[in-house]
Formats: sequence, structure tokens, C-alpha cells
Amino acid sequence: MRTLVILFFALITAVPAVSRAEDKRIVLIAGKPSHGPGEHEHRAGMLLFQKCLADFPGVKVEVYTNGWPTDSAMLNGAAAVVIYSDGGGAHPALQEDHLQQLAALVKQGVGFGCIHYAVEPTQEKGQKEFLDWIGGCFEVNRSVNPTWEADYKTLPVHPIARGVTPFKMKDEWYFNMRFREGMNGVTSILTAIPDADTMYRADGPHEGNPDVRAAVARGDAQTMMWASERADGGRGFGFTGGHYHRNWGDDNFRKLVLNAILWSAKVEVPTNGVTSTVTAAELEQNLDPKGRKPKTKPLVMPAPPASTN
Repeated sequence: MRTLVILFFALITAVPAVSRAEDKRIVLIAGKPSHGPGEHEHRAGMLLFQKCLADFPGVKVEVYTNGWPTDSAMLNGAAAVVIYSDGGGAHPALQEDHLQQLAALVKQGVGFGCIHYAVEPTQEKGQKEFLDWIGGCFEVNRSVNPTWEADYKTLPVHPIARGVTPFKMKDEWYFNMRFREGMNGVTSILTAIPDADTMYRADGPHEGNPDVRAAVARGDAQTMMWASERADGGRGFGFTGGHYHRNWGDDNFRKLVLNAILWSAKVEVPTNGVTSTVTAAELEQNLDPKGRKPKTKPLVMPAPPASTN
């Protein structure tokens, strides 16, 4: 009898361990503090996503803050890696040998996603890989980063868009992105038509150029979020919003990224998408200490310059 009791307790205590071993690990990397209060809150944003997915069955979400994990072995066994950080030369994936580490993971079928400024590698380092891994990226002197209210009137039939309804949101939405030739394997998730006010700045590496001005004048639809599938079956996504932390309080805005995180890890997205709630108090948690309180007034887009005609 004593032997049976011991065997019984051994079996029931082994169940949680088996369950945890079967969970898919999703690694979220938050970049270093950046910009003013309430802007580029990488750490607070990733911890918020972790909270929203805490009870989702079959996944384990880990967050590494202040840049790349000090122990790169923490990425081993991940089903997906998602980065929310500054980009360009400050991109954590472009430091040291991190790009090579990501390349090895992607070769194993690991999903990869980038949020906001993290969609910008450099043309010299990372652009070729990002086009392959997530299907698109911000290209300096081509793409632009104005603050404007995008009106997303329709959404595609795609797992990332499940449960999301048309919405409007003011953010620093990048557009005129560089995508794979012919959008091969790339699906636009968020598209809108920028108005003339998005070209309120003089030409510059991120501000404007003749080609994007012509596209805006024509009324070309632009892609602000996309999903990609690689020839090897791996998945990736890019989301250009996320400058303003308060926007994660919007259910549609947040759900898109939560859905994308799961999809990139090849986890089935629920029919109605990821259901989560975020309170005003939760939005104030884990903010980087930046010397002053976050702005609470509504965002006002800078006025376009006066016409010289």
C-alpha cells in the first residue's frame, strides 16, 4: 500500500513538469530606455504583453529588458523572438554577433517579430536579413515616420486580424516601407491612406523624400503592419506603431500584436483573437524612470508648414 501511495504522488507531481515542457517559449526583448516619458516604453510594453498572455494555454512568455539577454543561451528553444526597441545603429539585434545568433534560430524555424522602431535595421547591416525574416523593414531615405491618425477601415482574413474591428489611432505610423520584391510571402494586415498632413516636414532621412510625397499625393494605400511566411515555413511580422505607450490600452491596437506574437510562434490564434484587459493603472506600471511624468494630454500632431506657393 505504501508503495502505491508513493507511486501515486510521483505521478501527480510529474504532470505539471510535463505540461511546462510542452509549452512553447516566446522570448520578448525590450530595448533600453529611450525618448520622453510615455514614449518608447519598451520594458513596460513587453511586460504588459507578458501579463496579457500569462494565462494563455500552451505558451510561456519570457521578457528580457534593457536590451539583448546577457546570456544568449536564453534564446535557445524559443518558438519566437520579438523585439521592441530603438532601431538603426542602436538596434540590439545589430550589436556584437546577435544577428548571427538570430540567423541560427531562424534557420531552425523560429519566428521573429519587430515592433515600432525595431523594424529599422541599417542598409549595411540587417536589411537583407529582415527582408527575409519578417518580409519588410524601414529604409532610411525611403520610409517616413510622421505622427498621424491612421484610419484602418478594413482588415484581411488572417489569424493576426482575428477579433479586430476597424479602428482609428494616432501614433507615429511608419510607411513607404521596403518589402520583399512583389510582396512575395507578405500579407498586409494594417493599411490606410495617409493624408497630405503627413508630409508636414522638410525632406530628410526619416521625414520625407520626393518619392513618398508623390505616393501621398496619389493617395496610395500604405502598409503599417504585415505578416510574412518564409519558404522554410518560418513566420515573421512587423508593426510600425507603438511610439505612444498609452495606445496599448486600446483593445484593437493591443490585440493585433498579441495575435501576431502567437502566430509567429505557430500557436493557434483564437477565433476572436487574444482576449485581454488593461487598466489605466496597469498602463502606468513598469514605465522607465525618465525624470518627469508621462504626458496625459491628448497627442497633438505638429501643424504642417505654411505653404510657400
